[in-house]
Amino acid sequence: MSSVRSVEMAKLTQLIDNEVFRAYATYTVIILLKMMLMSLITAYFRITRKAFVNPEDTAVFGKGESAKKNLRTDPDVERVRRGHLNDLENIVPFLGIGLLYALSGPELSTALLHFRIFAGARIVHTFAYLIPLPQPSRGLSWAVGYAVTILMAYKVLKTALYL
Repeated sequence: MSSVRSVEMAKLTQLIDNEVFRAYATYTVIILLKMMLMSLITAYFRITRKAFVNPEDTAVFGKGESAKKNLRTDPDVERVRRGHLNDLENIVPFLGIGLLYALSGPELSTALLHFRIFAGARIVHTFAYLIPLPQPSRGLSWAVGYAVTILMAYKVLKTALYL
């Protein structure tokens, strides 16, 4: 039993020592923290705009005002929510495809380029949504991140070749 555990630990150590995997882990944490920040920004906008979707929230945050008045949508809150939804639609595929890509044996410099471009594109996309920046900045930043994920998927499929 302990020899099986030793083999598993050795494999885990090899994975953690893999520079491409460490790069993937680093940029994954960065974009996940960015995505988590969107939840806090949504909450901030809900509280400061007093725009809630749940009656119990109006009791806590809408002090002194009619609960029905605060049960509403707000354009600023909805804009942040759309940015957060876009993160979910794009970051989740990156997590899976990026992991497979990292494990497919790419060169470190190429992998870093993919991970950095994706993370940068998602950060620019967030600023383009929140400020808002004029189009095509948001669309281009989305397209760049999407293209990186597609390129990594292609590399994984090409490496695996079980089609």
